Amino acid sequence: MDPRVFILALSTFSFGSSAFIFAGVLEPMAADLGVATGTVGQLQTVYVLTAALAGPPLAMMLGRRERKSILLLALAASIVFSLLCSFAANFSQLMGLRAVLGGVAALAGPGAATMAASLVPPEKRGSAMATVTGGMTIAFLLGIPMGSVVGSAFGWRATFLLSAFLALVAFAAVALFTPRVTPPAPIKGGKLAIAAALPLWTAAFLAFGANMTINTYLAPIIRLQTGVTGAGVGAFQLMIGVGSFLGLWLGGRSADRGKGGLSVGLAFLTLACGAGLHTLELSGGAPPGLATNTVVCLAILVTATSLFSIMPVIQSRLVETLPSAAVLALAINGSAVSLGQALGGANGGLMLTRLGGPAITLSALVLALAGAAFWFLTAGRVRPG
Repeated sequence: MDPRVFILALSTFSFGSSAFIFAGVLEPMAADLGVATGTVGQLQTVYVLTAALAGPPLAMMLGRRERKSILLLALAASIVFSLLCSFAANFSQLMGLRAVLGGVAALAGPGAATMAASLVPPEKRGSAMATVTGGMTIAFLLGIPMGSVVGSAFGWRATFLLSAFLALVAFAAVALFTPRVTPPAPIKGGKLAIAAALPLWTAAFLAFGANMTINTYLAPIIRLQTGVTGAGVGAFQLMIGVGSFLGLWLGGRSADRGKGGLSVGLAFLTLACGAGLHTLELSGGAPPGLATNTVVCLAILVTATSLFSIMPVIQSRLVETLPSAAVLALAINGSAVSLGQALGGANGGLMLTRLGGPAITLSALVLALAGAAFWFLTAGRVRPG
């Protein structure tokens, strides 16, 4: 793999960390800002919604610009607005700044991915884009815990200073070690490829909708399954990180070998199996203790692996399908992912409130099966390019 691809992964690591950097200090933030803890949590909601809404328009405005300049612009904006977050006078100011950061992040991800795709031969494109996406995974394993440690030691405002520092490191690395990447010229008839791209965006939406129906409410699900609460939940959540690395590796290899059509459909089915394991365990399942814990870990691992094996294939196919508008295509895909996360959160919350824990995982199973059927009937039958 071209080492410059790993440099680009620093940018997704930076933005992935920034998205959740304050997650470990919600209660101190709420006390200091004079709002409820649940209200502070909406700082993440506005980030995701702004990313979904602002990504495509920004990509249309800047999609014909040189790729490196777009990424550097996004990283520079992240530095500035993260610093402003650390000095916000009240919750309203912080909410506005987080909204801007969401839009910036929506532009940075596609910029880094398209740069990575241009640095490697076509047969390595899937792995390159998976590596860049892997920066987000490392954020969950390293960047976000760092934010919790720094916030506990120095206060919640320090978490945003850490976010600005991570963006600064990524900015310097990208500026010094990556080349300029000129976007391809518009191709005649390129707009017709939208029909092939739409099923890919829909598949990403369904994949994240199914997965986040469970993951958004993983803590109460684990409590119902195992009785574990508090810090003990973190041990189970580590399986998400393991699964994401495994999924990105599998998805990248499938995309490189041109086998993504079959692998995505199988991943949706495997995601349904993971949701099924959760459902069985919520209904009694394995004997309490080690057996139950093992099944729960396996279910979490399977769902995470399935989700992250889907994304490299979808990203690679989008770049091949819309080469002259790759930034826009990936920005819309990012919006589909964000909307899928919102769907999962709303769906899981409704199931939990109205029907209880087993309904959460059962509804995720139904969404995953719907995604598999949709893929095999639409996007899986369309040859890339």
